[in-house]
Amino acid sequence: MFSLASIATMAACIFLFGLFFAIVTNFQAMVKNAEEGVAVTVLFKDDVTPQQIAEIGDKIKERPEVSAYNFKSADDAWKEFSQVYFEGHEDLAEGFGDDNPLQKSESYEIYLNDVSMQDSLVTYLESLQGVREVRRSEIVANTLSDFNRLIGYVSAGIILILLCVAVFLISNTVMVGIAVRKEEIGIMKLIGATDFFVRAPFVVEGILIGLIGSILPLVLLYFLYSRLIVYIMDKFNFLSSMLSFLPVGTVFRTLAPVGLVLGVGIGFMGSFTTIRKHLKV
Repeated sequence: MFSLASIATMAACIFLFGLFFAIVTNFQAMVKNAEEGVAVTVLFKDDVTPQQIAEIGDKIKERPEVSAYNFKSADDAWKEFSQVYFEGHEDLAEGFGDDNPLQKSESYEIYLNDVSMQDSLVTYLESLQGVREVRRSEIVANTLSDFNRLIGYVSAGIILILLCVAVFLISNTVMVGIAVRKEEIGIMKLIGATDFFVRAPFVVEGILIGLIGSILPLVLLYFLYSRLIVYIMDKFNFLSSMLSFLPVGTVFRTLAPVGLVLGVGIGFMGSFTTIRKHLKV
């Protein structure tokens, strides 16, 4: 009964941990996708040459903050602008003919590996010769960076609380089991049993409790997560264009080993530290 109670306690803690991990992982992935859409735009001086623009592009490519960058010519800039500004009145745009009002408006659009690296990249770009202006989305970048940091702090705090609760409950459960068998432990010590001989069965029991108590909720979470994604996408089609959930394999590639290690580790530490207090007879 004590073992079943410990398994149930462990399963509940690992289930809550796994549920929270899946939610946080998806939130972080959504924030990461939003960060990938934040671009830094580099504009050039009027007297810059095509060779200088190419050299600036080579320098941008070497920066560790950069994940990708695109060169936008003056013709591309005018075409994109006219499609938006003259929408529904395309004949007005055709009136310009070959005259490009956005001449000398070539630019680089740079996408970052991490939006928090934007300041260092902008400082570097502004120091390059031939660069006239560097445009950035400072408010969006700061908002995404702060939100990502907040998720990290909250998740670390909740995970720490769950771990402490799990260790406390497992320790108490093992302690009750040891208290019931305290007389047998005393007899074993008096007839010469070593600490290892007395401790080993409890440690093995704790490890098995942690292993079983982590496998059960992980299997349950696997099927719940995969079914939940399908259900949400089927019932709420409008969410598919706004939210992008991670595949179940991507989430459990990290969650499964972490959950097993946590379960076994908590079971080991809970039983090891508890039995150590009762070895002195």
